[in-house]
Amino acid sequence: MPITILSGAQLRSLLASLTRDQIISIQQNLGNALRDYSIGNQDSGCAATLQPRRTAVTRQCGRTTIFMPSSTRRAIGMKVISLQDKESKPGCEVESGEDLRGIKRFTSGSNEPGNRSSMSSVSSDMSELSISSQEDAAAERSLSTSSSSGDSDPLPVASVDKKPIGGGVSQTMGAWPGAGSRDTSPKGSVTLYDDDSLPFGLINAEELTPFRTALTTTMIFNKRKKVRTLVVFGAGKQAYWHIRLAVILRGEDIKRVFIVNRSFERAARLLQEIYSAENASWRGDVKFSAVSSEFGEYNRILHDAINKADAIFCCTPSHVPLFPAELLTSKEGRRKGRLISAIGSYKPNMTELHPDILREEVTVSPPHRHFHKHVQRSGIVVVDSLDAAMKEAGELIQAEVKPNQVVEIGELLMVRDSAKGSNSAADEKHLREWVERGNVIFKGVGLGLMDLVTGTELVELARARKIGTTVEEF
Repeated sequence: MPITILSGAQLRSLLASLTRDQIISIQQNLGNALRDYSIGNQDSGCAATLQPRRTAVTRQCGRTTIFMPSSTRRAIGMKVISLQDKESKPGCEVESGEDLRGIKRFTSGSNEPGNRSSMSSVSSDMSELSISSQEDAAAERSLSTSSSSGDSDPLPVASVDKKPIGGGVSQTMGAWPGAGSRDTSPKGSVTLYDDDSLPFGLINAEELTPFRTALTTTMIFNKRKKVRTLVVFGAGKQAYWHIRLAVILRGEDIKRVFIVNRSFERAARLLQEIYSAENASWRGDVKFSAVSSEFGEYNRILHDAINKADAIFCCTPSHVPLFPAELLTSKEGRRKGRLISAIGSYKPNMTELHPDILREEVTVSPPHRHFHKHVQRSGIVVVDSLDAAMKEAGELIQAEVKPNQVVEIGELLMVRDSAKGSNSAADEKHLREWVERGNVIFKGVGLGLMDLVTGTELVELARARKIGTTVEEF
């Protein structure tokens, strides 16, 4: 049985060579797997009930190693990653067997506990989400003129500390800091096995993890009606791949990207790499700016960027909210719908979003004339895995979000497919309007299934292109 080994550098080379069509194909296969995970389709082998529980071991040195097994009908995966975690005590922890999937959420119909219907109707939760094109345009005009700095941009385009970008660009694709720089990315690998438990792939997880996470986040991003302005918190691998995939998939629509990071040096390094010649093929005409909390007028710049943002990607392991809640919960902040993705925090005591943002999202207000130009909340938060998110997502835990206020992205895909065949045009209309223009919060904590599905696709591509090291007789 041949096994293909992809190092970090080899995987970066492969990922950098992917065309838009290839990215979409991998993303569609991943979406199908996440849908089967939520549906419980055991024929595909992706059902949640067929995913083994993960285990974490913390050693005396404070390094935590996580073991994430996964399965599909055609393959088995084991992801092993480690990160320094001085807050955890030595010991072994096995994921709880509690299953939250029997509860009713994101559906109309029976109120019986334990009911999980086909979820073909979402009108009960989103009947007030509709926004007319006239109101949307008016809100956009209002936002474009609300900046305290007038018509001027908060930062010059293609600049670092107000100086044009020059040479000295690294060869590491920007998101990977140089020697001695702080990087919170977990180290490890993903091993892929066939039906006979024979290994056929070994992949560097440090590169695979941010790529498959960005693939998942951009599933919703692809459906958004307006994505002219993006705000990305962080300057590491996750930030890089979220920016790159977003621009590759929607580059014709995106006009501006703000990179916000605590360290200006890292933000500038990422910005330099984006403007390097080797990235010109996907960068297009999008304007990028680096923003840092070291700036004297940081609060004003951040307010302006969030106010204009159509999508916000949070990619930092932060223990405190990245921006004040009122930037989104105030009257001004509620004038437009945004996609807000938080994928950086991974422990209950970590949070990228202020709890008030999630509390307002899951609280659906009744119709009122005072809010007629505001985007109504959906009443739910989207996650990759309900069970994992309720245990690990600090945003959900600190905001006391309940399981019935959470829906998996796989369920969202299932609702979409059901709505297409539904006799109720209103159901499909409400869902489409919410996904395209409503306020959507996505919280991802990661699934081994995502690594397995994405990794299998990449190993096949690597073999076809003769990238990596293949041992014919392992």
